[in-house]
Amino acid sequence: MNVEFLKDVALAVAQEQHLKTVMKMIVEGIGQEPDVALVRLWFLAPGDICAECYLRPECPDQTRCLHLVASAGHSLSQHENWTRLNGAFRRIPLAVGKIGVIGQSGQSILISDLTVDQRWVVRPQWVKQEAIRSFAGHPLKFRKEVLGVLSVFSRAQLTENDFSWLRTFADSAAVAITNARRFEEIDRLRAKLELENEYLQTEIKEIFDFGEIVGQSSALKKVLHQIQLVAGTNSTVLILGESGTGKELIARAVHESSGLSSR
Repeated sequence: MNVEFLKDVALAVAQEQHLKTVMKMIVEGIGQEPDVALVRLWFLAPGDICAECYLRPECPDQTRCLHLVASAGHSLSQHENWTRLNGAFRRIPLAVGKIGVIGQSGQSILISDLTVDQRWVVRPQWVKQEAIRSFAGHPLKFRKEVLGVLSVFSRAQLTENDFSWLRTFADSAAVAITNARRFEEIDRLRAKLELENEYLQTEIKEIFDFGEIVGQSSALKKVLHQIQLVAGTNSTVLILGESGTGKELIARAVHESSGLSSR
């Protein structure tokens, strides 16, 4: 594999903040390698389609499984679309098959020659038809927590050096995924705060909004109460007071609190 290219992809992924883009860049980046047939990314998440899952009979625990979240590759068959995420293996139970074992154990798996070692081959005909030679799978781990699995099917034989570099890439990808998730959580919380702030501002304005008038004295509170009473009516209001006492502010408050404020 082209090590320098992997480094460039890892650097580009690390600079991205949106999770969907990060996932797409990971699989499409590795998928650009000429000998790579298929790259897939799985995230560990709660079980959600257990009733219709193809691997339900083999699933030991329906609480969590691996969800296929990104896929890229080049099939030798014109009828195969390897970017789709709704195939038979869109969910894989933990400890089931090579992907499930990686997700459960947190240990990487390299099968350098699938034509010889077929212990993990689920579909031998597919391997033969697509000329798949090797498989490499790495857990996506951040601070010892398994986030998911990165899997690579290659038409050329993967070496230990290729396997090692893919592990480094997977570690970098796990950090990028974690950061992107945090950025999205921050954005979600910011949007929530903005909505709450907008709601509270509206509530405050509806309850008690007199613009530039500030004060807590009993006399001023009495005036503000009078503003509330008259603002809702169609009556003409006469405001009296010495020069500089704020008659204009009171007039503006009456207007802004009335049904004519937008006219």
